[in-house]
Amino acid sequence: MRSSPLLPSHQKSGARLTSAEAGGEVITYGAAPAEYAAAAEEGSLLLDRTTRGLITVTGGDAPDFLHRILANDVKGLAPGQGNRNLLLTGKGKVVHVFDLAALGEGFLISTEPGEAPALMQALDMYLFTEDVELTDETELHAPIEVVGPGAADHLAAVVGELETEGVAAHSFQLCPFGEAVTRITHLAVAGKPGWRLETEPGQATALWSALVEAGATPGGLVALDSLRAETLCAAVGREVTEEIYPQEARLDDAFSLTKGCYIGQEVVAKIDTYGGLNKQLFRLRVSHDEPVAPGTRLTRELDGEVRDLGVVTSWAYSFAADGGVVLAYVKRKHQEPGTEFRLGDSDATATLEG
Repeated sequence: MRSSPLLPSHQKSGARLTSAEAGGEVITYGAAPAEYAAAAEEGSLLLDRTTRGLITVTGGDAPDFLHRILANDVKGLAPGQGNRNLLLTGKGKVVHVFDLAALGEGFLISTEPGEAPALMQALDMYLFTEDVELTDETELHAPIEVVGPGAADHLAAVVGELETEGVAAHSFQLCPFGEAVTRITHLAVAGKPGWRLETEPGQATALWSALVEAGATPGGLVALDSLRAETLCAAVGREVTEEIYPQEARLDDAFSLTKGCYIGQEVVAKIDTYGGLNKQLFRLRVSHDEPVAPGTRLTRELDGEVRDLGVVTSWAYSFAADGGVVLAYVKRKHQEPGTEFRLGDSDATATLEG
């Protein structure tokens, strides 16, 4: 995975970063409560997403090809529209989660960091004689995200006139900034309405600085994870793995029940019609504020027997709840709000929230 072009700026500003091996992501700029408040209460939170991947899909057969294999609608998207989308296995489990945008003459796929090569390879497996070309353009773009009540005002101060009222999710606008055109997409950021600004790597630092000058608050993983936990927003690599059905991870906006056949569609439709999920993602309040490791088991004593009933996928400090929370998969029949579980072998507990 490539380094962020904003890394020198983060280092100069004294941001606390993860290790280089972990991607050098911003943990916090030093005032996590204020970063969280900017997104949840007032102002806007600025997040570095410049290491995301980008794939272009072009060719005369691109709409039919993507519509045939992807879980969400493709052919129904007009230029300037988009959606969150999935590539599933034949058994209906999630392989890739990404954002799709229709250009009119092709499509853009924005992937999680480091995922573009694997998604390219997966898509190519379904290509035979179709007129479709897949191109990895990760090195040519550098996304930045902004979320919070003041986000639209801060954006307008930087890019000028911007349509913000009644804008459909995943629709995008093109606005000039510096020597490049910036694609601005309205989408959910950590489960809250936000915006993604996609510019060239050489313009990323100037765009970041302009947004900070306009009033946006730079932040990182602490605030992001708090927001994500509070909104029950699944993260790829944590909650979303190849062992998960989309309904288990609450990815309901990323697949269609009406578009017809696609890879894994029969399983997705069967789950929707008949139920049958053995587990689903929930938020639980922890009895202490110490971090809880992913993989920690949730247990309860039932009829004199200790039963394994779930697994923790993420921990965060919730500023809204003023305490620790976890996201976890909880087994069916044990999903009633208020249900209390024991965390691993400790005496700590986690209580399922509504």
